[in-house]
Amino acid sequence: MATNKEPSTLWKTTIITNTSPQDVTTKMLVAQQHRIRFSDSIEPGAFIFPLSGTAFLLVDPHDLPEHYEGSGLFDKIKDFVHVHRNCFLLLHAPFHGQKELELLSAMQHRFFDTNLKILPVRNTEETVKGMLTIAKATSKPHVDNIWDRMSLARAHIIENSPVWQMLGDRL
Repeated sequence: MATNKEPSTLWKTTIITNTSPQDVTTKMLVAQQHRIRFSDSIEPGAFIFPLSGTAFLLVDPHDLPEHYEGSGLFDKIKDFVHVHRNCFLLLHAPFHGQKELELLSAMQHRFFDTNLKILPVRNTEETVKGMLTIAKATSKPHVDNIWDRMSLARAHIIENSPVWQMLGDRL
């Protein structure tokens, strides 16, 4: 009998976050029975998935001053990118207003040449789902499974493709 549960809710992992008062994102992760470890050395708003080697930094433009350039946000992100090899910035922009679009554009220009990936998210549910999907896809047992499935799909396409057959006949 099939269930309607999403695969991300069946997967459990350990997540390291800041000891600051728990926000809605942390509470949602706890509700899904993930193991949460708190650390004072982690940046507020950061979520680190040690088993997959990914780190996420949640930024809400509404928490920033009107002129975010001097707020230290870019320095905070620069330090985050310097520490974490596989890092993502989750920009919480529920309405995608002018301020959010300007901030997104400024971040893209500023961190274009780094390994930072910027993902706009609209709500907490989307934030948690995005983090869990990326962390699961990059964790060791799952990434091997994904590579195996992609190799099988590639082999199937090559074997059954009329284009490949036509090219093979011409050679």
